[in-house]
Amino acid sequence: MLNQAISKLQAWFPAPEVHAHCDGPCGVYDPSSARVAVEAVVSMTKKLVDLEPPTTGDKAAMVAYHNTFSRYVAIKEEQAQLAKEELLVLWTDYFKPVHLEQFPDLHDTFWKAAKLCSACKVEVSVQHAQELMEAVQKIHGIFWATKNRDVSWYTAS
Repeated sequence: MLNQAISKLQAWFPAPEVHAHCDGPCGVYDPSSARVAVEAVVSMTKKLVDLEPPTTGDKAAMVAYHNTFSRYVAIKEEQAQLAKEELLVLWTDYFKPVHLEQFPDLHDTFWKAAKLCSACKVEVSVQHAQELMEAVQKIHGIFWATKNRDVSWYTAS
């Protein structure tokens, strides 16, 4: 009965459709959020490569193996997508034509990094995960150079 009343209220007073985005003029950008996500991608990829399946016949061990494998894959893909989103926001919102003059390979660098994010989602490749980390390191250098700041590259892991 309550659901029917709510449905009638929604039909009589429909809420207007709204859209939100993150293109606010806050000016807060930092490639470190992408770095942290990519570190997780590298870590999960290495764990997947190192994960050994159990011997056959041990059902409990096989269930545990599949659970662990699935969790590593889910985290790897989630963090690769997050890294891609962080990079795309940085690329499209922070960098301006003046930066492109200073760094002519800017677009190519971001495009390749985004492609590596996609590759890391669909593959289990330590090589591509490492290449993605190197791309983010390059973007880190470009980003801080545009701010005339010397911020050292570091990783949390």
